[in-house]
Amino acid sequence: MKPDIFLRPLALEDAETSFHWRNDPEIWKYTKFNLSGQITLEMEQEWLLATLKQQDQKRYAICLKDTGAYIGNIQLLEVDGEKAVFHLFIGETSCWGKGIGKEATRLLLDYAFYDLGLQRVDLEVNKDNIAAIRIYTSWGFTTVGHASSFNRMSISKTTYTRQHLNQIL
Repeated sequence: MKPDIFLRPLALEDAETSFHWRNDPEIWKYTKFNLSGQITLEMEQEWLLATLKQQDQKRYAICLKDTGAYIGNIQLLEVDGEKAVFHLFIGETSCWGKGIGKEATRLLLDYAFYDLGLQRVDLEVNKDNIAAIRIYTSWGFTTVGHASSFNRMSISKTTYTRQHLNQIL
């Protein structure tokens, strides 16, 4: 059974939750984000306000349908009409391992390929983040290169469409 989630545009009010996540090194252990000091609510609000103005970014909150709870972020960055860079994280650790990342990835890839008309989505994933790699390969991402401790992965619209059809049949 797939998780009951929805995506909504990220909002400034989300900083009240996300600043807590930014101060939890467990959440960031597989990312390039390096916590260099305490992140305050005001710092997170300033960052989010500036980020939400970026025209080449599509940032969304991952929320649970039953409660509306905001539990993570998913985004497309460097959107240029043909391709984008994908990022995902679940900030609520109690939601890890429940299939939410896989379903959120599907929702965002559907949007990227069918609504935005993108032809390719790229990402980087830490080689040690086995759960994330499993999610990405399940949707058809393939490794196209390596950079230090990260794999570069990519998926085309054609590959995603074929993989998505295989999963629903």
